[in-house]
Amino acid sequence: MTRHGFTLTAEGPFDFGATLRFVEDWPATSGLPSDGRALRFAYCAESDWLPIGVTVTAAPDGVAVATTRAAGPRIRGEVARILSLDVDGSGFAAAGEADPVLGDLQRKSPGLRPLGFWSPWEAACWAVIVQRSSMLIAARLKQRVAERYGAKVVVDGETYAAFPPPMTLLQAGGLGLPAQKEEWLRGLARAALDGVLTAEHLRALDPQEALAELRALPGVGPFSAGLILIRGAGAPDAFPGDEPRLFAILREAYGLPEDAPPAAYRKVAEAWRPYRSWASFLFRASGYGAMDDDRPPSRPTRGR
Repeated sequence: MTRHGFTLTAEGPFDFGATLRFVEDWPATSGLPSDGRALRFAYCAESDWLPIGVTVTAAPDGVAVATTRAAGPRIRGEVARILSLDVDGSGFAAAGEADPVLGDLQRKSPGLRPLGFWSPWEAACWAVIVQRSSMLIAARLKQRVAERYGAKVVVDGETYAAFPPPMTLLQAGGLGLPAQKEEWLRGLARAALDGVLTAEHLRALDPQEALAELRALPGVGPFSAGLILIRGAGAPDAFPGDEPRLFAILREAYGLPEDAPPAAYRKVAEAWRPYRSWASFLFRASGYGAMDDDRPPSRPTRGR
């Protein structure tokens, strides 16, 4: 099979090894074979909704990327967004200097940048599937949908099932999910085909405007909206307004009272600008709690 290659250079600190270690514990990527040297995955590219396989390995000052089909500028941009290499991170250290608590985390995980979902569309689907479910079960359900309806892509000799694009999910029969979740997923598919669930669209908006637009989608509440914008679209400077687990971590880290209002957390995050998403990611992946938990609060999220 012909392989196509390109490199991505990091601006500012970046440790690909830290990314690989994060992948090992991230439920949303469970099941990805790993040899500790490369990140391999398949997804439907947002630029054309066609499947593509990707292999990422370390390279001087960044990463080397090999793909199963030719990668034009838009696909290169998507891979960069997934790895948070589309953002100049050279100023992130200054946020740690302004906030010693964040600075301590940066020293413990130097060069760790957020790893995103392969697309905002896939992030939105995960947000629906994982609602009122354990992450282990949700990961299995998502993988089952991918294997049943997604394209199979061979990457370095291993077969990967890409999560199906929105037009396929719209036409699919039963997905093996609760009827409400299947209804929400089809609503999200229509939104994706309308261009709402794209990184380009969401990052062109002010973060608060983007969050409001996402909350208007079926099955998407405040937590899910933040997940889609931050970990799906890769917005580097958004602060989730309703994330109990992050708030609990920040209470422990900063000694905030149990009844601290949301404004108190927003005030803490002001020192992290323009990297509020990156800082939040470090706290969520830190020793203050278990590894990253992309699951909404236990209360149900009502459809909109």
